[in-house]
Amino acid sequence: MGKARIALIGAGWWGTYAHIPAVKQHPQAELVAVQSRSPDKAEKIAADFGIPRACVTVEETLAIEGLDAVIISTTPNVHYQQARAALERGLHVLVEKPMTLTAAEAGELVALAQQKGVQCLIGCPWHYNAHVIAARQLIRAGTLGDVKMVTMLFTNTTAGLYRGLPLDKAFGIDAHKHPERLPYRMPGLSSYSDPAVAGGGHIYTQISHLAALLGFLVESDPAEVFARFDNAGSALDVYDAINVQLANGALASLMSHGAPMPGHAQCEIHIHGTQGAIHLDIHAGHFSFHGLEGQSVTYPEVPAGERYRVYAPAQNLVDCALGVAENQSPGELGWYAMRIIEASSRSARLRANVVLPAVGR
Repeated sequence: MGKARIALIGAGWWGTYAHIPAVKQHPQAELVAVQSRSPDKAEKIAADFGIPRACVTVEETLAIEGLDAVIISTTPNVHYQQARAALERGLHVLVEKPMTLTAAEAGELVALAQQKGVQCLIGCPWHYNAHVIAARQLIRAGTLGDVKMVTMLFTNTTAGLYRGLPLDKAFGIDAHKHPERLPYRMPGLSSYSDPAVAGGGHIYTQISHLAALLGFLVESDPAEVFARFDNAGSALDVYDAINVQLANGALASLMSHGAPMPGHAQCEIHIHGTQGAIHLDIHAGHFSFHGLEGQSVTYPEVPAGERYRVYAPAQNLVDCALGVAENQSPGELGWYAMRIIEASSRSARLRANVVLPAVGR
């Protein structure tokens, strides 16, 4: 079997931190090119990581002969155009979250991938967590009965990014004492703070994770959304409270913010059905099932390094390109998340409930 030829479009913070190492570590992958708008940066990144080709434009990158797939790790405002161009060439594509700036754009990418017969993935590492996968298997098997309620709480220290602070200040890293904790490349100051670039604050940056996870687990479309945001004195939302009614009647509550106390980031999921309940603490690596008849199963703890598998999406892209694995984080989940994000933003703005149109599949 030959190697999958992969190119990275957008070699910023996450591209160099997660995606380049992921592809380089895959035994059946060849990272053939890296793209950055700055020729000097593109050349330096290619040299530092041992990548054969440095590209400046997306068009130059997509024109590489024999390319199998691309990773799009640019800012959200250009995801749609870049992913569309790659899909139109018949390439498999991994798009970082949020998938696009609108639900309609995300839906177009999903449809185009289906039309071209290629895989479109969304960059959500939680979908590769062993406990998350086990929880979905229990739900699919009917072990919980009918899912009635889902509560999700996710917090992490991103609020400073929405205010335009550099990453070290936003994350509380002392650059002088701990230079080793700084990434190879820092994100641009506007990457999270300018709504024209990022779409919004926490709703686009992190609810994109949580909403996609809801779709991954419960697999029922959002039907109605009611949301409230609190900007905490900044220009963009920091605290988000979202209630969703799914097409199957289940009620979901998504609570998330970017300003937890130091050391107290959380990701807790509770799913209640007519025959049992699931309790999932992703950050702590804990997972248990409790049945209606009193039975209880506690699963082995997931090791810390396996809870948020940052290399998994890119490595899954490689396997999809080789035809040896299924798409574990399909673009449909990015579209799902965008429908909730868009409806939540509208609900918060109008202070009203939003009914979503049914989606044809």
